[in-house]
Amino acid sequence: MSTVEVLARTTAAGPVRVTSPAPRDVWWRLAEEDGATLVTQTPSWLDCVCDTGPYEDASRLYAFEGGRRVLVPLVRRRGLPGRLTAEESFPSVWGIGGPMASPGAPDAEEARVVFRDLARRPALRVGVRFGPDADPVWPSAAPPDFVAEGLTTHVLDLSGGFGTVWDQRFHQRARRDARRGERSAVEVEIDREGRLVGEFYGLYETSMQRWARQQHEPPALARLRRSRAFPRRYLEAVADRFGASCAVYLARVDGEPAAGLVVVSYGGWAKYWRGAMDKELAHPVRASFLLQRLAIEDACAEGRGFYIMGDSRPGSSLARFKEGFGAEGRPSLRYRRERLPLTEADRLMRATAKRLLRFRDA
Repeated sequence: MSTVEVLARTTAAGPVRVTSPAPRDVWWRLAEEDGATLVTQTPSWLDCVCDTGPYEDASRLYAFEGGRRVLVPLVRRRGLPGRLTAEESFPSVWGIGGPMASPGAPDAEEARVVFRDLARRPALRVGVRFGPDADPVWPSAAPPDFVAEGLTTHVLDLSGGFGTVWDQRFHQRARRDARRGERSAVEVEIDREGRLVGEFYGLYETSMQRWARQQHEPPALARLRRSRAFPRRYLEAVADRFGASCAVYLARVDGEPAAGLVVVSYGGWAKYWRGAMDKELAHPVRASFLLQRLAIEDACAEGRGFYIMGDSRPGSSLARFKEGFGAEGRPSLRYRRERLPLTEADRLMRATAKRLLRFRDA
């Protein structure tokens, strides 16, 4: 059951009515009205987070006197006192959360009201991840007790349709490799019912072994770490909740799974969520390039405006792969407020472990 709180203000924003968790009917209307809404900002995505982990809905809806509504998707860990938990939008493995607003973007005072309210939350940590198209009012309104972390999210503009994307945005090498995949003995299956989840996850486990070798990481540790970060139940939950809006693309060579990717879509955005391959099978026939080409063409046919390819370190091989399809690295921000230096302590522990293992970031 939602609770309602009134934040009395002596500012231009006036009294603000806050409802938490946010009513689902209002949330869906906001998602439809805010054209920048990503699939990861929908109630269904939050339900997947809660269905598969120790989280509960902590979303907050802000209703301002002037008629503006701002909604922040948030989850918090279940079973812990408020002062010992974290409230995040979202845990990092689940991607971009961040506020939605209607009608139009909030003004500076409204954005400050939201940030101040989040800053007063009793949680040890409050984190908000903004997308690459977040309105600039948000960074300008962030109070000093929120630390900003800069990230790079690769986004492909689909305007003009697939012909324009193929001719003007795909790099020559990406076009060549996609054509090579088309000419090769590759069978492609596209599943929108969850049938290929098991085969895709098998490829993901194969990829774990390759990543472990690249990073000088013990295979057992790599499997444990990555299977905890992205267990099969995450993919099963998303496929179940999103139905036909979750597409699993699978390429087979001689009947064996060679490469796969998962695309989840909502509104104007298609999200390339996960990819995996058996490099010995996939690389000679450029199966991954073929699947990306097909997924991008499908997103154009569905009328999506953008194909978001996720975060990448600038200059990395992953960033160059995405840029080959015309995706551009756009700045996106994660803000966090911590009562104890939890993130820094975690960073130091990870850095120490990497030094001991002679770990190399792939």
